Amino acid sequence: MIKWTEHYDVVIIGSGLAGLSAAIEACRSGASLAIFEKMKVTGGNTRISDGGVAAPNNYLQKRLGVKESPDLFYEDMLRAGSNYNHPDLVRVVAERANESIDWTRNILGVEYQDRLDRFGGHSTARCLTTKSHSGVDFIKAQIALLKQKGIKVQTGCLLTRLLVDNQGAVEGVQIQTDYAFPEKNSGNIRNIRANRAVILATAGFGSDLQFRMMQNPGLDDSVDSTNHRGATAEGLIAALEIGAAPVHLSWIQLGPWGCADEKGFGRGASFASYSVYQSGILIDPASGKRIVNEWADRRQRCEAIFKAGHICLGIVDAEGAETAGDSLSHCLRGGYVKAFDTLAELSSAFEVPLGRLEQTVSSYNAGVHEGGDDRFGKPLAGAKPIAKPPFYAIRLWPKVHYTSGGLGINDKAQVIDLRNQPISRLFGAGEVCGGIHGASRLGNCALTECIVFGRIAGQQATSMSPRLEICED
Repeated sequence: MIKWTEHYDVVIIGSGLAGLSAAIEACRSGASLAIFEKMKVTGGNTRISDGGVAAPNNYLQKRLGVKESPDLFYEDMLRAGSNYNHPDLVRVVAERANESIDWTRNILGVEYQDRLDRFGGHSTARCLTTKSHSGVDFIKAQIALLKQKGIKVQTGCLLTRLLVDNQGAVEGVQIQTDYAFPEKNSGNIRNIRANRAVILATAGFGSDLQFRMMQNPGLDDSVDSTNHRGATAEGLIAALEIGAAPVHLSWIQLGPWGCADEKGFGRGASFASYSVYQSGILIDPASGKRIVNEWADRRQRCEAIFKAGHICLGIVDAEGAETAGDSLSHCLRGGYVKAFDTLAELSSAFEVPLGRLEQTVSSYNAGVHEGGDDRFGKPLAGAKPIAKPPFYAIRLWPKVHYTSGGLGINDKAQVIDLRNQPISRLFGAGEVCGGIHGASRLGNCALTECIVFGRIAGQQATSMSPRLEICED
């Protein structure tokens, strides 16, 4: 007989965007709930993200007259994922993305920049960025709203076990409170009863070196990660231990905008993503030649850099760098980005063959003026030439960014078992889940997916009938 310390209608593990979205929906239904966070700080990877989301038919697209549809977004996600995505899950994201963005504006009060971006793998401009260029905008808004409802995230609480009844239904969680990451033996054990359901929103395992090397031995400690240090696999493992189905665990996405001279996510990634890959070129410094369509999806760009076999160079001119925001000044001060008055100076600094570099830039600019597709398949209509000094350069090498695999879920966010049946009273949302993104995630879709399935999980969890038996302390 389990001795329960306390009980709630819904117990949520994780305080990133998915977990807090679930909490707000559960709270709006009148359910009692508890939110437990392993780290001392809320927000997880959302807090350190660049705050980018993607949605078809979003308000800014409508204002600018951009033609779009959920079907096109759906097709782009499948294409990026090499069609290994679970189509029913992708369809949910595609159909509910725009309403979820509106939810962040109308319910949370999140503000977005007055800009619309097209990132690699997207067929059109559909990407929005929060006002501060950070996912912390979401977290602050959600924490404030929950605080108004009298709900506070309990930090320093490690999930150690999911507790199930004789029929295999999840009835609660075992939590290690006063936990000091990464000391496994710190804290005290509490058993928390969930009268309706448990929602897992424990994110991915990009910083869990041991677990990620079990899936891909090549991703050892020589490969940096953009994730916060608490992005580890405990929640995923707890669900696997009770029979949850693992999906695509070995598909671990790397970010092609990783700055080779900066640890972790850093600010160089924003400069590369918002300026270099949008308006510049990626070259192999040994040859001085471009190596890929800079608008290709993340997997293709990473593969091109790995094929080169060494750190590559992203180049953009002054006009292209205007979209970088304050990341440019930050990177210049830190030495992660360097500025040059001429291509000759850039060539000398990075030992790039000058003649080939000038030929590469000249050829690219000619393609821009012609307005067709270049030899890499990059559509150059509407692009701008690289011609206005100063010229900026950043050294790029991929970093572990996102774990596409995780727990199997259905379109109701129910965690499924190996027989494709829901595990009763267990829901999942966010990066802890697999199947949505397939072999490679389309950029700016992670936070979108967190909102979509977080809200679904919160709604579905509170629709569960409460347990009939009385929970006693």
